[in-house]
Amino acid sequence: MLSALQTAGYTQPTPIQARTIPPGLEGKDVIGCAATGTGKTAAFLLPILERLRGKKGIKALVLAPTRELAIQIHEHATTFGKPHGLKSVVVIGGVGMGAQKDGLSYAQLCIATPGRLIDHLNEGNVSLAGVEVLVLDEADRMLDMGFKPQLTRILAKLPKTRQTLLFSATMAGEVAAFAKQHSREAVRVEVSRSGVTAERATQVVFEVAQPQKNALLLSLLAKGEETTLVFTRTKRRADKLTKVLTRAGHTAERIHADRSQNQRRFALEGFKNGRFRVLVATDIAARGIDVADIGHVVNYDLPHVPEDYVHRVGRTARASASGHASAFCATEEVPLLRDIEKLLRTPVPRAKLPSEDPVFLKAVAEEKARQADPGHQPPPRQGASARQGAPLGRHARTHRKRQGS
Repeated sequence: MLSALQTAGYTQPTPIQARTIPPGLEGKDVIGCAATGTGKTAAFLLPILERLRGKKGIKALVLAPTRELAIQIHEHATTFGKPHGLKSVVVIGGVGMGAQKDGLSYAQLCIATPGRLIDHLNEGNVSLAGVEVLVLDEADRMLDMGFKPQLTRILAKLPKTRQTLLFSATMAGEVAAFAKQHSREAVRVEVSRSGVTAERATQVVFEVAQPQKNALLLSLLAKGEETTLVFTRTKRRADKLTKVLTRAGHTAERIHADRSQNQRRFALEGFKNGRFRVLVATDIAARGIDVADIGHVVNYDLPHVPEDYVHRVGRTARASASGHASAFCATEEVPLLRDIEKLLRTPVPRAKLPSEDPVFLKAVAEEKARQADPGHQPPPRQGASARQGAPLGRHARTHRKRQGS
């Protein structure tokens, strides 16, 4: 296991790992509260994989709110499980159940989203009677997404005597009550208080009119070449914004619940390897995107749930890296900003609009022209980066060099 960790580039445990792994190895229940990007995936996987050595059948179950997060956990489990010959299976929607059924027949570790696991339980493809360890990752998000009925059904299929490890970036209200109900004498591990964003992420808010958000984003993108993750409130806005960015010459893709699993994988892999500089996402991507060197997170729309702001910002400044987070606040979003600052217990610094920036001014003028004439479309920017399949831009080449590819 130490050799696998060294190969993966792990040298020192993060605080959540140092405080979670010992009680995890002892079989104690753990309630962990830590911001995203702190290394909690390894914090629960490493003791599980050590304890599963030599056992047969599904002995550990990890539940995650999104497909992307489940896939990320599975990738880590595959890396760390190799020394012991341990097998894991990922059980998610959007793909066929056949291969998952086969995997459930020989794996020791099952990593699943609640809905698809219920499907397999209904089909009789899996028994959870032998599960010794349960992990609820991003428990607050699962409850926010309405998974409580599915979680209740799944937990009813598990042995009463088991180890439970529950992890969440926020720990209050319904999450705290759920954690208390489904754990026994749990060791509480809190490496950052609830509502804390990534320490190395600088944050600013732009107070901007709704029609000027596109112009502001284009201006920010023109100032640098860092990879950028943009969050919108709805799937439709994600689609429209991606078209705006592509027409402006940026390599961009989107990821949301209406995209197929193959489309979501294509977008995420392209973002990871530098094919796309910009990924536009709904909150399906606020958790579960494990991409190194995301330089900038943009809250194009403020989230309705303040905790989601914490998770969005947590996509940058991961591990020991630094990053930047910008939020766009229209007049109608001011109450949402107040809720976010109440959660953070501090105001987010305001930044001035780039009102003299030529890119901003041009985009504002084009938006006004479009509003006056809905059929008006600005000409697409010429250049290799705007064409599908064009050579990688400088930001992508730099990203690949960093990754050693």
